[in-house]
Amino acid sequence: MIKNSIFLLFILFLGIGCKQSGGGKLTVDNEMPAEKWQEQFNKTLPLLGHRNWILVVDKAFPYQNAAGMDYIVANDSLLPVLKYVLDKVNSSGHVKADIYRDKELSYITEKQVKGVTQYSNDLNKLFSNGQGQVLLHDSVFKKLDSEAKLFKILVIKTNETIPYSSVFIRLDCAYWDADEEKQLRINMQKAVKF
Repeated sequence: MIKNSIFLLFILFLGIGCKQSGGGKLTVDNEMPAEKWQEQFNKTLPLLGHRNWILVVDKAFPYQNAAGMDYIVANDSLLPVLKYVLDKVNSSGHVKADIYRDKELSYITEKQVKGVTQYSNDLNKLFSNGQGQVLLHDSVFKKLDSEAKLFKILVIKTNETIPYSSVFIRLDCAYWDADEEKQLRINMQKAVKF
């Protein structure tokens, strides 16, 4: 009887708080206050760099088996989470955000999903400077599939239930751009003369 009780307590303990399975880590707490997920994100952001991804996703986004994917569950709507993440990325000094959004979102009607019009308008206001590329959902998954083999992907799951509302952020270096890299390669070629 005592052994059974200890075993049940052990199983219960494993089921609470953090879980790890497959390749990625999953932090789950349905009662998680906003500060908790933000705390976890703030600790992770300094580790991320060029070619890492941050996905701010809807509630039905799948828990994937890829070893390079880590998960945080934010008990909040997608737009406030996204705004927080973008503010932190933009003020980090070491990375900047390349944004990808699902093309399918533009074709969902209010009749199909209540609230999609307001969500789309709010999302467009957030990216009013023309920031971001719009791609078919499967195209984004293909990018993620190849990237997860080499680079970490942080997935932040939200309570959002609007289909195709997820936003995918590919990080780039904030203090070195493609033009500077190109010039560096030119300089190196000029310096190497055989």
